[in-house]
Amino acid sequence: MRPPALAALALCVVLAADAGRAQVPIVADLSDHLIAVTTGFTGAELLLFGAIEGEGDVALVVKGPATEVGIAKRERLAGVWVNGEETVFRDVPAFYFVATTPGTMTRAPASLLKRHAIGLAQVRFTPSEPDRPDLADFRAAMVRRMQAEGLFPRSVEPISVLGGKLFRATVRFPSNTPTGIYAVEVYFIRDGAVVSAQTTPLAVSKVGLGAEAYDFAHRYAPAYGAIAVLLAAAVGWLANLLFRKN
Repeated sequence: MRPPALAALALCVVLAADAGRAQVPIVADLSDHLIAVTTGFTGAELLLFGAIEGEGDVALVVKGPATEVGIAKRERLAGVWVNGEETVFRDVPAFYFVATTPGTMTRAPASLLKRHAIGLAQVRFTPSEPDRPDLADFRAAMVRRMQAEGLFPRSVEPISVLGGKLFRATVRFPSNTPTGIYAVEVYFIRDGAVVSAQTTPLAVSKVGLGAEAYDFAHRYAPAYGAIAVLLAAAVGWLANLLFRKN
């Protein structure tokens, strides 16, 4: 077992003891509260761990910052596939992840899953054209795109429970994970109701020289554009000078 996992499990033991004394139904935390996106970022894994008091199911939902996603219908024109009609979905999580203990999705009432957006089918998006008769097709296409990019799950991931008290789940983030503040929501479900819930923030942030360049480009777009043009011209002039000498 890796050292971080050992440390997490040791902390779970402490959490379990605290939960038992205070009769808190659930206590959870992350192995890290910051994902640093550097120039060579290839993705990351975080461990969610905690303890529960008594019997019940655990559900984990990770949501990225809200964004807009435009989906165009593919149409065949003169033998060539082109983009046709487009609709836009707002309030789409830039990243979505869900994990539960085995059987939670079948035991929990549908109204509970919908209320807390537990499960990809329960995530609410705001369409720009809510009355479209083919809205379901556009929604399905948008979900497939996010899944292809690794930002939406293809299935519900498992949460492991150890000794009836300690639980853990691994959350994987792809290399194209958007930056921003994420919400990590943990629900403890018993007898068809949420008896305890906890929300923990998670920051995904660019760091290093790449972050400074990104920040400068967004804060001072005109100056960044001018510098880029000047650098391109200088490189072109230098290359031309070298070729003339040769």
